[in-house]
Amino acid sequence: MNLVQRIQDILLKPKDTWPQIAQETATVQSLYKDWLLILAAVPAVAGFLGMSVIGMGGLGFSYRVPFASGLVHMVLAYVLSLGMVYLLSLLVNALAPTFGGTPAPLAALKLVAYGSTAGFVGGVFQLLPSLSVLGLLCGLYSIYLIYLGLPVLMRNPPEKSAGYTAVVVVAGIVAGLVVGAVSTAVLGIGSWGGRHAGGGEVTIKGPGGDVTLDTSKMEAAAKRMEALGKRMEEAQAKGDGAAAGKALGEMMGTMAGATGGGKPTPAADLKALLPETIGDFKRSSVEAQSGGAIGINSSSAKARYGNGDKSISLDITDMGSLAGMANLAGWANMTLDKEADGRIERVFKQGERTVREEYRKDGSHAEMTVLLPNGVIVEAKGEQVGIDQLRSAIGSVDLNKLATTPRQPG
Repeated sequence: MNLVQRIQDILLKPKDTWPQIAQETATVQSLYKDWLLILAAVPAVAGFLGMSVIGMGGLGFSYRVPFASGLVHMVLAYVLSLGMVYLLSLLVNALAPTFGGTPAPLAALKLVAYGSTAGFVGGVFQLLPSLSVLGLLCGLYSIYLIYLGLPVLMRNPPEKSAGYTAVVVVAGIVAGLVVGAVSTAVLGIGSWGGRHAGGGEVTIKGPGGDVTLDTSKMEAAAKRMEALGKRMEEAQAKGDGAAAGKALGEMMGTMAGATGGGKPTPAADLKALLPETIGDFKRSSVEAQSGGAIGINSSSAKARYGNGDKSISLDITDMGSLAGMANLAGWANMTLDKEADGRIERVFKQGERTVREEYRKDGSHAEMTVLLPNGVIVEAKGEQVGIDQLRSAIGSVDLNKLATTPRQPG
């Protein structure tokens, strides 16, 4: 399947394309590997770039979501969106008899996967937060695509498609709210395309360059997801909510680990890497925490240092199973050198590490973030300090040890 051509066809010729999709041979894993894993990256990565790289603002005010938080939020949103597609397909399939249709789990997944195309592609507008309303319009077009596809894929009478669509849309809105709530609970906070690179790989083309994913791991994960999906359906049919929830958690964890990663470094080990002092700055507080939800785990350690009216914060975050998604971040493949109004911002490669620095020339504020190749993030912020002091703060952490400590499989 030609990815770009299919996108054009489903968006511009949906009435002709849905019958073709209905006749195509597919599996759960092929739909994820060849379609969803690529398209779902568009809004996730574009949202990260828009909020954490480009930023938003007006009337002299600008704001960026911190890089570490933005990166973690990006990969979690990506995984949750993949899960939401599967859950909505289960709903579409379960509702089929109610609206005179024929239950067919694979057809339902096809419907949601391809029907979501406009919303996924429209996610590119998140590159500029001021244009995000256009992404909403694209989402509305996805509703129309699903409306056209229901009688073809689920074989319901066309006159019942409006009601069928309405129920699915309401469920989708609720699911979106749940995704947002989960993201908050866990975190506390150009053009895109894709192609097969051959040799069991998928390449996502973005403004910062190409990102290649190993689809052999994804295919194995998709097979496991299919088995877990059956387990979840069986548990739901028996009214066993606990078993269904457990299967959902395992499914999310499987998707998170499909691109690499593993168990996060124990929070206590991260805490041990934070120094007692940084030059003349003494540590005033330190904490370590770990946790997770729906099969996704992470760990972090934070320390605060002071010297009179000067302060430095030093954070280490390990995204665990989500770490394999880190290179989807556009800033990991880009460079930047910007100076304006006494503020300097740079993004550059330091070997296999990606470094971002932002600071004011007057030494009033500075930030520095290092993304290690295994997805671990080290971030420092300072008030009334210069960038050199933050470089020393980052240098006080054993980055080589962080980057080379092997992870246990998730």
